Amino acid sequence: MPGDTITKPHQPSCTPSRAARELGLKRRELELAVHLGLIRTVPDEGGGGLRVPRSEIDRLCSGAGFPDSLLERVKAVGTIEGADLMDVPVGRFTRLARLGLIVPVNWYLNRYRAVVWLYLAEELKQFAADEKSAPLLNARRTPEGLRGMLDAGVDLRPRNWRGRHRGFLLRQADDPWERAGALAAFLDPVQIAEIVPDPYERSHLNRFRPGPPTSGAPGSPAAHIAERIMTADDPDEISLLRAELTAVLEEARERRPAPRPTASRAPAPVHPVVADSPSPAPGEPEPPRGLLNWLRRRTPRATAP
Repeated sequence: MPGDTITKPHQPSCTPSRAARELGLKRRELELAVHLGLIRTVPDEGGGGLRVPRSEIDRLCSGAGFPDSLLERVKAVGTIEGADLMDVPVGRFTRLARLGLIVPVNWYLNRYRAVVWLYLAEELKQFAADEKSAPLLNARRTPEGLRGMLDAGVDLRPRNWRGRHRGFLLRQADDPWERAGALAAFLDPVQIAEIVPDPYERSHLNRFRPGPPTSGAPGSPAAHIAERIMTADDPDEISLLRAELTAVLEEARERRPAPRPTASRAPAPVHPVVADSPSPAPGEPEPPRGLLNWLRRRTPRATAP
């Protein structure tokens, strides 16, 4: 009955582009704010991704110090500006980042296809203000143990960014298959094939597997670089991802198994068509009349067009 129908109230929302304009943000800054949990989003009912509720925009606009306070929280800087914020030489800033002491929040490829790492300005200021950081910022030389790691070629920037980005993706996932896809995004296809040998299940998993946030055309040098940064290469990191993916897949299978093609029905049996018995050739014995009549009754006769 119409009186028994319960309709879900529609929540006014905006596209990300419009929300960015109203909040005074660039599109990349809006995406970063969503990843950091500063802006709440809702799924687009039309299947077009995410939307920003109007109530969320109103909440942010009425906050103290808007828009400067919001801009400050999403401000991301490169190496040179980051070194200026921390009042250290660029070389020292890079060494601190390679050692994993400061964690990048994003990256992009410049026109020379070089990776440009970005850091939250707010986090760099907090690191510089921490008294525990003083020896790393002011010492004339990097401590012996850390210098040995640098000499060995350690660079934890890609791994630390992957860990941070994985957290972003998992926070946005509402379904076990989405969480499984977020974890699988950081493993190469060989690793995934070992964990998920079933082709139908693997195909279903790949539907929820996001790609790198920055990439070029498929097969291009930029796409290869993006894939390399996105893919785990440290044994400990790979082991952790495999274990987490295995556990989440168990939950996903229990809640909703991967779809499979339905088995086709067996074809209906085809009965042979028995033609009218030909007249016996001269000299051949005529078949018994009872058998001949039985065959004629069982055989459908062709009708004239």
